Amino acid sequence: MEHPKQQGHELYPDTHHDPYSKTIFGFWLYLLTDFILFGTLFAVYAVLKDSTFGGPSAQDLFSRRFAFFESIVMLTISFTVGLAGAYCHRGNKKLTVLYLWITFLLGALVLWMQFDEFHRVLAQGHSWKNSAFLSAYFSLVGTHSIHIIFGLLWIPVLLVPIWRGYFNFVNLRRITCLKMFWQFLNIVWICIFTIVYLIGVN
Repeated sequence: MEHPKQQGHELYPDTHHDPYSKTIFGFWLYLLTDFILFGTLFAVYAVLKDSTFGGPSAQDLFSRRFAFFESIVMLTISFTVGLAGAYCHRGNKKLTVLYLWITFLLGALVLWMQFDEFHRVLAQGHSWKNSAFLSAYFSLVGTHSIHIIFGLLWIPVLLVPIWRGYFNFVNLRRITCLKMFWQFLNIVWICIFTIVYLIGVN
């Protein structure tokens, strides 16, 4: 089994091994393409947010307090996934698994909150077909929800080899990419919270 290099009390990938650096660089490129995707969705929402076609606006549909609590959970996820990565580098299997499970549960809570909001809006008879504003809203927040689903599916895939104690270069770079992905989702959510719920509800 391949072992990372031990420096002090932490595990680091060997800087002479190119696959680690290439994987992280490639994942940065993927995140940049996702930034472009979300940037486009934000631009569409900014243009269409007032196009309600006589229907409800953001002020009528959304709860700022509910979205604020969701933001707190997202910020907590950034903390827990960071701790999971730190303990993985230190070779601590139990704490790595613990914080990955906490991240999974918090991510599931965020996903439930987003779906609950979708359900409440749809239950009032306001679907994405009713107005350009609602179409832009469901596209923007729904795309974020889809990313959260992928982030949640990713965690069990990592848990299996880590639970078996394989703290090699492969798992180190995988958990580094996972941390980057959840931090990216957190940045996107802060933008959604600001544009959709703070500015939009005013």
